[in-house]
Amino acid sequence: MKFMKLGTKPDSFQSDEDCIRYVASDLATDVVVNVEDVKFYLHKFPLLSKSARLQKLIAATVDEQSDAAEINIPDIPGGPPAFEICAKFCYGMTVTLNAYNVVAARCAAEYLEMYESIESGNLVYKIEFFLNSSVFRSWKDSIIVLQTTRTLRPWSEDVKKIDVRCLESIASKAAVEPARVDWSYTYNRRKVSNDNGVARDWWVEDLAELSIDLYKRVVSTIRRKGGVSPEVIGEALEVYAAKRLQIDDDDDVDEQRCLLETLVSLLPCEKQSVSCGFLVKLLKSSVSLEDVRRKLSRRIGEKLEEASVDDLLIRASSEGCETVYDIDIVETLIDEFIITQTHKRDELDCSVSDSSKTIVAKLIDGYLAEISRIEPNFSTSKFIAIAEKVSCFPRSSHDGVYRAIDMFLKQHPGISKSEKKSICRLMDCRKLSPEACAHAVKNERLPLRVVVQILFFEQVRATAKPSLPASGSHGSSRTTTEEEECDSVTATEETTRDKTSSSEKTKAKGVVMSRIFSKLWAGKDRDGVGDVSSSDTSESPGSATTTVDDKSTPSTRRRRSSS
Repeated sequence: MKFMKLGTKPDSFQSDEDCIRYVASDLATDVVVNVEDVKFYLHKFPLLSKSARLQKLIAATVDEQSDAAEINIPDIPGGPPAFEICAKFCYGMTVTLNAYNVVAARCAAEYLEMYESIESGNLVYKIEFFLNSSVFRSWKDSIIVLQTTRTLRPWSEDVKKIDVRCLESIASKAAVEPARVDWSYTYNRRKVSNDNGVARDWWVEDLAELSIDLYKRVVSTIRRKGGVSPEVIGEALEVYAAKRLQIDDDDDVDEQRCLLETLVSLLPCEKQSVSCGFLVKLLKSSVSLEDVRRKLSRRIGEKLEEASVDDLLIRASSEGCETVYDIDIVETLIDEFIITQTHKRDELDCSVSDSSKTIVAKLIDGYLAEISRIEPNFSTSKFIAIAEKVSCFPRSSHDGVYRAIDMFLKQHPGISKSEKKSICRLMDCRKLSPEACAHAVKNERLPLRVVVQILFFEQVRATAKPSLPASGSHGSSRTTTEEEECDSVTATEETTRDKTSSSEKTKAKGVVMSRIFSKLWAGKDRDGVGDVSSSDTSESPGSATTTVDDKSTPSTRRRRSSS
């Protein structure tokens, strides 16, 4: 830290209790200066020689019948400590200025009008010299000085000038090439430096010590002056939020609200300037701030592919909310993502890569599975609404969709058959892995019609020629005969489940499957393989091919052997 010593005489100020200060001298004091609750017993001559304001005050209050004078200056910036520095300078006593007291001394000297016009080399001039030659050239001292101005700002207009100079100094130093930086304020980065100098974000930890109002002014100045990349600005905001933002802190709601609104206002516009995780953290803290939530939702939607399932598990506000987690906000994020993709496609006037959509589809599949497991009030309509938003997104596999459906059916056993069918229409069983199919055919939570469809497509996959397409689009193009047969199979199986033991169920299912596969394959020979609406499965070892072979009809086996 830089410092400056003024004066050569020893310090002879002494105290009598806490509220009296005087100069130890053989000469009797002839002026009393009241500064707030402290009385200073001083001599007129040293004060009058350097302070124009004290000259006026003393002249206006001197009792003609007495040489003693008493004046009041309750509003001097910096209070008694700052006035004492000025008084000692008037007496020529040794005074040490540093980053912690220089602003208060500068404002007090300005208040007392200690200018060059009164005496050459007066206090205002000397403090200005110290600020320009030392303080504003030091990164550390500039930050300290800026912090001290916060308490003095209401007292003196001159503080505003010092504020601006501090901000300019800090912003200029933050834009310096990292290779030219060899120290910092909070800690020394030379330990982690390389041949190219310290890290480009060497200053972000230092500024995190500032209060939010000062931090906003510093970051705004840095952005205005330029020279610092948006990514570093974003990292600085993230570091500051990690130190200051407490998601579950209800002690000072207004302070947290101000902090959150300020951070959001400072976010750079560039998409890659901040991480999706940081935006989600801000979103989780903005439960009651609708404007902030809208801005953050738009930013997160632009880069939803970077989010994780845990990021989307956002707790809802406790005020009149039926669910523990905020499910509506996830729908909003998906909508924002779709809007962003549409705008991107329109701007490029061509089709854009589907890689982001594929990632988001997988993300939402995982989210639906997890929210189904932990949210007891997750409704069927919400499940379908969210799943349908990404139903047209490209997927190489529908295993994730099946896992989400299976988890929902497991955690919500009381839903109706029609709701089960509606949910299962979201998946395409032609895009299930063999492991998922093996799990699905044994899954008693699925409607029987879905199980039949999965068995059918497993059989088609196992026996189809290489030239036949392995999968198709979402939907169904099966013949009416096949659909009626699936309905009869469903009715038969449901009756069997109610009236027979587990061994009888298996036997009945085998007989029914023999009948349905005979007709399905007969239809295949006549019309070719059609599309069937289907559902996804969760991943599990095993396959259904062996079971189908054991239950197939003799005509089916002969046809396969001849092919």
